[in-house]
Amino acid sequence: MPYEVAYHWNIIDAVRVVDRQRVTIKFIRNNFQEIEIAQALTTPALLDDPTNHCVHVLDVFPDTLEENGYLMVMPYLRPFNSPTFGAVGEVVDFVKQTLEACINVPFDEFGYILTGRNSRDCAAANIMMDGSALYPEGHHPVRRDFSVDAVWPLNPLARLDNPVKYYFIDFGISTQFRQGESTLVTGWKGRDKELPELSMETPYDPFKGDIFILGNLYKKEILEKYHGVDFLWPLVTAMTKEKPNSRPNAQFALTFFTVLLENNVVRNMRWRIRPRDESIPERVVYDTVAMARETLHQLKRIVGSDRSA
Repeated sequence: MPYEVAYHWNIIDAVRVVDRQRVTIKFIRNNFQEIEIAQALTTPALLDDPTNHCVHVLDVFPDTLEENGYLMVMPYLRPFNSPTFGAVGEVVDFVKQTLEACINVPFDEFGYILTGRNSRDCAAANIMMDGSALYPEGHHPVRRDFSVDAVWPLNPLARLDNPVKYYFIDFGISTQFRQGESTLVTGWKGRDKELPELSMETPYDPFKGDIFILGNLYKKEILEKYHGVDFLWPLVTAMTKEKPNSRPNAQFALTFFTVLLENNVVRNMRWRIRPRDESIPERVVYDTVAMARETLHQLKRIVGSDRSA
């Protein structure tokens, strides 16, 4: 096997021998459909699409120790909120990427619609990011805030100046439909149990379900945790309407979000957002650091402009 396993569990990290790339290996039993959907969402053509935010499947092979078990290899990713958001622009980029991920629903070579990219399960635990730009020297796969050898604590770079890409993972309850088939589903499965229409008996639209779940994520993981992001409330209110037909689709939600930004609801993309549980002494220190960082950024920009003139 061309992988050096770092530790063992149903999801583990490993190092690919051929290029020393750190990867994640997921054990899957009795659910080959999850593998088929994940592979269909990351064909070469879809990988060339910058709006495709589905985790790339690098390899799949049978588990020789488990009957009906498979090992699916993917790039190593870290949670979308680790490290935490630090500036308004970082939140804006996160919302933009996650909305655009839900817009273009692809067809595979057999004419199946692959619903919702992460249908009914696009909750916080299933959105990850490639954080390599924030940790140029790498980090430990388990103690993520420490050096590769797990000894030294790390200070990540700001994602505002080092953009990251966000990915949807886990297609265990995603669904495929033939073109022309009804795209309604039933079922209670999914991480977000607050989705009003969840039902084992009454069919519902999984795409509108994705909109609610994503809006609920923005509410719980951003609005309820940070000051300075209230501009998201109109979007979140629309996305989390109780009745599915009252919610926007993904394209309208992204357009609405873009209009909010164009109407200058956000004055400074680089301004720091404050955690709601931050103490006053912490606020003074971090605001001072943020101001110093912004001053340095502006100086570099001015110097760069002078040199190019």
